[in-house]
Amino acid sequence: MITPLDIENKRFSKKKLNGYDPDEVDDFLDELTRDYEVLYKKSKESDKEIEDLKEKLEHYVQIESTLQNTLIMAQSAAKEVKDAAQKQADQMISEALAKSKEATFDIEQEKINKQKELDALERQMSVYKTKMESLLVSQLDLLKEMNKD
Repeated sequence: MITPLDIENKRFSKKKLNGYDPDEVDDFLDELTRDYEVLYKKSKESDKEIEDLKEKLEHYVQIESTLQNTLIMAQSAAKEVKDAAQKQADQMISEALAKSKEATFDIEQEKINKQKELDALERQMSVYKTKMESLLVSQLDLLKEMNKD
């Protein structure tokens, strides 16, 4: 690309016949140089701004990628935590059911044992009652015989 300095330093050969007026050419070149210099600076500034924007865009693309990866990892971790919690809850329910069944079985066994004890005590009471009745009858008979004598 031609720079403003190239335009300013450009010199034309001067012809004696039918040539351009050197002052007009110089004035035109000066004006062209000024205009071109403004455009050249704007172009350079635009190029720099484009580069800066490209860098920022690349930075934001990297941030977006990082955020997407972080989101995926967070979703994955949340699913793992949820699955682990569900598994733990299921295990706790299973353990509670097993303990409940065991406790119910133990209570039923204790009830059966207590019923057997009650039955044994009732039999003992019946035997005791019978013995006492027999004793009382024999004592009464003895008293009756003593009264007869």
